Amino acid sequence: MKSGQFEDILIYFTKSLMDKTNEEDILWSVAKNCFSKLGHVDSVVYMIDDSGKKLIQKAAHGPKSLNEKLIKDPIEIPIGSGITGTVASTGVYELINDTSKEPRYLEDTSNKINNSSERLSEICVPISQDNQIYGVLNCEHPEKDFFTEQHVKMLSVIASICALKIKSIRDGEALLEKQENLIKIREEMVELRLKVLNTQLHPHFVFNALNSIQYFIYQENKRLALDYLSTFSKLIRFYLNQLDKDTIPLKDEIEMLNRYLKLQRLRYEGIFEFSIKIDSGEEHLNDAVIPSFVIQSLLDNIVESSVYFAKNKQFLTVNFNLSNSKVDITIQDQKCDGSSEEKFKKDVEPWKEQVEILNSVKQYNIDKELSFVKEPESCIRKISLQLPNLH
Repeated sequence: MKSGQFEDILIYFTKSLMDKTNEEDILWSVAKNCFSKLGHVDSVVYMIDDSGKKLIQKAAHGPKSLNEKLIKDPIEIPIGSGITGTVASTGVYELINDTSKEPRYLEDTSNKINNSSERLSEICVPISQDNQIYGVLNCEHPEKDFFTEQHVKMLSVIASICALKIKSIRDGEALLEKQENLIKIREEMVELRLKVLNTQLHPHFVFNALNSIQYFIYQENKRLALDYLSTFSKLIRFYLNQLDKDTIPLKDEIEMLNRYLKLQRLRYEGIFEFSIKIDSGEEHLNDAVIPSFVIQSLLDNIVESSVYFAKNKQFLTVNFNLSNSKVDITIQDQKCDGSSEEKFKKDVEPWKEQVEILNSVKQYNIDKELSFVKEPESCIRKISLQLPNLH
């Protein structure tokens, strides 16, 4: 093969692949042009499957090709098996001048002309780029000693061009998938924020708050009315400011929880009481940052269901244990009259769905554990949480 002819063929292969936008078109173009431009009796392109354990015939031209983009009896070869499998394993080309003397040669019985021709010459080159092997380009011929080092050089360059194009397409697909995932994440987070805001500003909660303020004013209890109004307005302002944020300083979260539970205590005076404590790791309080939308949305469910059936004074405890990497939270609702384990699980189901979304979208790995202890005249509901410290 003359030097000018070599260059012309490479230019032809390069141009033929330029407009290809998917792997299938690339592989079939290479197989077809190896057959027509290089005079090979048959050409087969193998690609490594997703498991990375075997080669699969993806494109061919010659006896293996029935028609456009359809392979006759496609075979699979384990990586490391035969000549083709060895090339896929080592990334080094193989040139076989006489396959009848090569014990690794695997005969493809469907790859014959008129069921008689043998393939006595074989050449395999890896389709690879940046130490990544994508597949193998395999060409065969019935004559012994047909392929030369010049064929090796030619096919190696063609395989490299093919690999570059495949890498470009896969990188583009990976980028597109990443962008689609980001869009999905944003949509799910927006949906989650709206759900949380709907919970926090539920008409029932807002109307009850306004009714409580009206009641205190009617009773001429200006101090309680102003206290309730001030706490309520700060809470609403906090909700709105936090709506577009994924995380929150733990110190701010605790302050918000105090305001929320204070409102509930004012509303359910004599029926509801609470306690928030930091049992350990208080030195981490100023630096700790946790995911938003977790604790307060849980308390919404617990407080309302607890007070609804209250026969005795309900007492809610929220305990924090802080470390440099995590924040452990234990929420315990004592004397939860009229509740059952089944109702408890149903009450917190919307909250559990929110946590699952956060874990799925943000990979927070929030751990949660629910327990329910029934006593003769009441019960104890307990939820243990482990949040990441995102400082």
